[in-house]
Amino acid sequence: MISPPRPPGLFSRLGLAFGVEFPSYTACAYVPTDRAEGEIGALWRFETEREGTFLLAVTTQAGKDPARRSAWARQLVSLYLRHRVPPVLLVVCPDRETAEWASQPITAGGPFSSLVLTPVAAGPHNLPPVTDPGEAAQDPAFATLSALAHARTTSADAILKALSAALRDVPEDVAGPLTELTAQGLGKLPAADLWRNLMAVDLSFYKSPISQEIRAEGEARALLLVLRGRGFDVPSETEQTISACRDRAALERWLSRAGTAANLDEVFDDD
Repeated sequence: MISPPRPPGLFSRLGLAFGVEFPSYTACAYVPTDRAEGEIGALWRFETEREGTFLLAVTTQAGKDPARRSAWARQLVSLYLRHRVPPVLLVVCPDRETAEWASQPITAGGPFSSLVLTPVAAGPHNLPPVTDPGEAAQDPAFATLSALAHARTTSADAILKALSAALRDVPEDVAGPLTELTAQGLGKLPAADLWRNLMAVDLSFYKSPISQEIRAEGEARALLLVLRGRGFDVPSETEQTISACRDRAALERWLSRAGTAANLDEVFDDD
């Protein structure tokens, strides 16, 4: 378990967005998820003195999709059975309409149902943009949620820059999950390109899977630039192999040879 990095602590501003008090906690830990919890973007476990232990599961939702609601119900039940503590699902949406849809209770079993799940939904209407790095540093988790909620707005770039600056100064076990959640939540939106660039530069010291993937992509692009700059005719099949490669050791080996090799065979010799 980790203590809050600094007052007021992770997610402390989340309650203000919903007009409630976020529970004061004594410890907070990121919990890795497995394939069965694939719809969950990130999971944290909180220990509190008054409310006991609870889980906060965060996911994103781009638009209305009834199939996702049944998946959320299944995963919340799975989380409860696995961890034996109550889970709370927070769904971050890009607009108010989707958030209002996502916050509707999920009921199974008709009028006499014993199972009713109520997600908490957020969007740009109740998560303000966090564009100041100092403000983001006070609660980087809240800044992360702000970035996801405003991913389609004109504030997206400023929020992401503030978030990356804030994450530089927090422990890796805090920044790593937030970095991954941001990348996953942005998906293929235009803002995702900026975030990947910020991760490659500002957050290059983190060894997360996504950051490693970004570095591999950069090395692949650099290799292709060197090969073309030297006048080599790179076949489309070779270009696809290089672009798809995520083995950084191989990419670095090829790149080191590309500057002096007489032909492509020498670059990829013994590979």
